[in-house]
Amino acid sequence: MSALKSVFGRVSARRRHRLAPLVLLFAALAATGGAYAAFAPSPQAEAAPGSSSQATDEGKVLFLRNCSSCHGLKGEGSGDGRSPSLIGVGAASVDFQVGTGRMPAARSEVPQVPAKPVQFSQKEIAALAAYVASLGPGPAIPSKEQVDFSKADAAAGGAIYRTNCAMCHNFAGSGGALTQGKFAPSLKGTTPKHIYEAMLTGPQSMPVFSDGTLTPTDKRDVIAFLKSIESEPNPGGASLGRIGPVSEGAVGWIVGMGMLIGCAVWLGAKAR
Repeated sequence: MSALKSVFGRVSARRRHRLAPLVLLFAALAATGGAYAAFAPSPQAEAAPGSSSQATDEGKVLFLRNCSSCHGLKGEGSGDGRSPSLIGVGAASVDFQVGTGRMPAARSEVPQVPAKPVQFSQKEIAALAAYVASLGPGPAIPSKEQVDFSKADAAAGGAIYRTNCAMCHNFAGSGGALTQGKFAPSLKGTTPKHIYEAMLTGPQSMPVFSDGTLTPTDKRDVIAFLKSIESEPNPGGASLGRIGPVSEGAVGWIVGMGMLIGCAVWLGAKAR
C-alpha cells in the first residue's frame, strides 16, 4: 500500500509541475491531428465530368508537349509571375482558357491574352482539363444542366449583371477598355458554358464569382439576360456599337447639330 501511495505521490507531483499544462496541450494536439489524418477523407480534385485515368494520362502528354514550357513540368508555374501555377485552378479554368483559344498563348508579355481560334479538339481539351484537375482541387466544368438557362429569370439576371458586370463589359455586353492595356472582352457569341466558367474562375482581370457570391441560379439568370439582349434587334436602327444611351445620344447630337450647322453655312454662302 505504501508503494502505491508513493507512485501516486510522484504522479501528483508531476501534475503540479509548471510545464505539465504545456505537455498536456501538445499531447492533445498530437492526438487530434492523428485522429483527423486517420479518419478524415482525403480531398479529391474536381475533374471534368466523365474523366478517367486514361484521359488524365492523355492530358499529361498534351500538357508536357504544349504547356510545360511556360507553366512548368508539373504545372508549378514559371516562378517569375509571367506564367501562373495551375495547381488548384480546376478543370473549369482549363476548359475556358483552352476552349476559347486564349491558351496556348502566342506571347506571354502582352497585358492580356485575347481569344483566338481554338487549337485543340474537344476531346483533347477534356483530357487537358482532367490532368490539370488532378494536380489539385478546383472548380469543375459545369454540366449541361448547370448552364441550361431555358427556365432562368432574365430580368433578375439583368439586375445582377448591371450591378456586377456592366461597369467593365458595357450595359449590352459589348466589352470595354480597362487600365494598362487590358480590356473586358465582348460577351456576344460566347457560349453559356464559357460564360458560366468565366464567372466561376475569374480569368485574367475578372473577379471570381464563386457560388457563395453568385449562386448557380444567379449565374443562369445572368446567362439568360445576356442571351436575351444578344438576340434582340436594335430598336433605333444603327446601334453605334451599343456603347450606352448617353454616349450614343451625344454622338447623335453632335453629328446632327454638325450637319445642321454645315447646311446653314452652305446656304448662307450660296446666298451671297
